[in-house]
Amino acid sequence: MNIKKSILLRVRVAFLLVALFAIAIVAKVAKVQFGEGEKWRELADQINVKYMTVKATRGNIYSDNGSLLATSLPFYKVAFDATIASEKVFNEGVDSLAYLLSRHFKDHSKETYKRKLKNARATGRQYMIINRQQVGYQTKKMMSEWPVFRHGRLGGGVIFHKVDKRFSPFSNLSKRTIGFINENNRGAGLEYSFNEQLAGKDGEALYQKIAGGNWKPVFDGSEVKTENGFDIETTIDINLQDVSETALLRALEYHEADYGVVVVMEVKTGEIKAISNLSRNSKGYYHEQYNYAVGGLREPGSTFKLATMIALLEDSNISLGDSIDTGNGIFKFYSDYVRDHDEGGYGTITIREAFEKSSNVAMAKLVDRHFGLKPDRFLHYIDHLGLSQPLGLQIKGEGMPNIKRPNSKAWSGITLPWMAYGYGLELTPMQTLTLYNAVANNGKMIKPVIVKKVRKADKVLEEYETVVLNKKICSHETLAKLKVMLEGVVERGTASNINNAHYKIAGKTGTAQILENGKYTKKYITSFAGYFPADNPKYSAVVLIRNPKGWRQYGSNVAAPVFKEIADNIYSRDINMHEEMPGDFVADAGVFPVIRSGYHDELKFLCNELGISNHSAGDEDWVTTQRFGNSIKWKDNKVNPQFVPDVSGMTLRDAIYLLENCGLRVNINGKGRVSRQSQLPGTKALKGSTITIELS
Repeated sequence: MNIKKSILLRVRVAFLLVALFAIAIVAKVAKVQFGEGEKWRELADQINVKYMTVKATRGNIYSDNGSLLATSLPFYKVAFDATIASEKVFNEGVDSLAYLLSRHFKDHSKETYKRKLKNARATGRQYMIINRQQVGYQTKKMMSEWPVFRHGRLGGGVIFHKVDKRFSPFSNLSKRTIGFINENNRGAGLEYSFNEQLAGKDGEALYQKIAGGNWKPVFDGSEVKTENGFDIETTIDINLQDVSETALLRALEYHEADYGVVVVMEVKTGEIKAISNLSRNSKGYYHEQYNYAVGGLREPGSTFKLATMIALLEDSNISLGDSIDTGNGIFKFYSDYVRDHDEGGYGTITIREAFEKSSNVAMAKLVDRHFGLKPDRFLHYIDHLGLSQPLGLQIKGEGMPNIKRPNSKAWSGITLPWMAYGYGLELTPMQTLTLYNAVANNGKMIKPVIVKKVRKADKVLEEYETVVLNKKICSHETLAKLKVMLEGVVERGTASNINNAHYKIAGKTGTAQILENGKYTKKYITSFAGYFPADNPKYSAVVLIRNPKGWRQYGSNVAAPVFKEIADNIYSRDINMHEEMPGDFVADAGVFPVIRSGYHDELKFLCNELGISNHSAGDEDWVTTQRFGNSIKWKDNKVNPQFVPDVSGMTLRDAIYLLENCGLRVNINGKGRVSRQSQLPGTKALKGSTITIELS
């Protein structure tokens, strides 16, 4: 009996506790609902409504001729407030709207879209995303004319949320130089380096959180408008960029190399006209992944011998005609050996020949002889040439040169001789190019420029002028000797394979073994740096290719041909580099009219009116002429809009018609008929590029 009473007591106590707990819950709910309801409703509103950032439209990046390199294109998310449209507007248009949505997005049937729209209407949904796919501006305009949507946001309930996407019209051309910026404001290239100018100022708007975790804008008049970013105008020449990238890619694929770099600079201004960095991915394809030209430190190899010769010529009384014994091409410094590339060596040669043949032994012996007891003196010249400090480029991420010093632990007895021919130190390709450009520019070293202006529409907000880093890198006498040696490298030395009769090239080859795990391997970094035309330099360039495969592994047969291909193309396009050729398009003696080239029907009509015998083999649209006595024979001048046409001999009207149909911008010099054109006939027509035609 006691046990029974004990159990009943416990049950009653438990029941009482549960009842009290339930009463407490009801009381708390009542208090929250009625006593504190207003407080919590205000807090809910604060949580579900907040101000959010509205991104500004990013500024554009332009090439030197105004072609777009990067721009922001507007895309839109399509949403719908089902409560806005009147019953008549909604009911009359819902069938057609559902059909158009189904046909456009192709993901659901008309019935599915109609059901979604009606359900949203029935449940009073104020914000429904129609489709996750974003639409372009033209599609937005088209959708704005659809049933229901044509009544706008306030009458039909359609909501278009603008989302800017970055777009490069020239695809991957100069991709790494243009660069990118991510959501955390980290990135690379011009997009990152000039983010402050390009980004603009973001705005602010009130957004309300709705079902599904989505946020819809609340247009209450408190919005802070965005300020669009400024545009930047670069020095990049799209034509030269295309030429340089194509030549580099062809060489990389042929040699199956790891990566390659090309930079082309205008001598007088320091403007970078082309910059390409192509590296091989795991699938064997080449793309722009890292800007080696700006940040890629590596041992320069024999291209550094230019700096060595500047120090030697400035600090000693040596002459280019002095002799130096290179022996059998092997010379021992302490426990290590210096070797020339050619087996057997060069024996006794002049200093000029040592430079032209790129003798490592000669350079090491000369530097050791003149600076062995005063290495700081040699490094003084390296510092004077600006090779021990970054250039201060406009693009962020520039590599810091690695130059050893006598007071460092890394310095040893072989450091100076090795440094003489470009080992034991690290530079970027851009620094090497800047040095060679200084020689081409009569000793004036200027900082490379890649952005010329910051603009807001047509108003220039900031303009970047050429910055002189060193007014004179060496004496006039030394400069003259350097030019002789650099021209000799191409005429008689290691780069004689790129010598040509049309214009002179001056430069230096470089081949450096790659250091891996503290040991030099049989892998090479090949390079060529120089300028052209050598007698009146207009462009300088550097080419670097890492780890070419096969038996061709030297700067002379890997990098130098790429330099020449680029130089040849530039030379063919720039008629100001060409020598005058007398007698062009001089009419024959007598009264026979000058008929050169043009539209077949018009020329045929003129000949018939003038009584001139003319013959044709077909129904050609555009023709050139051949004269046979007092008669004319028409030859087909085939025109393909994808290639540059031959407009020589044409009237200005016909030439402009054909060239502009290919998407080219035409510059005109002179009067009369076309005597010259800057872009070669038959080459690929790059839309937006500039072609200069001379008339006489």
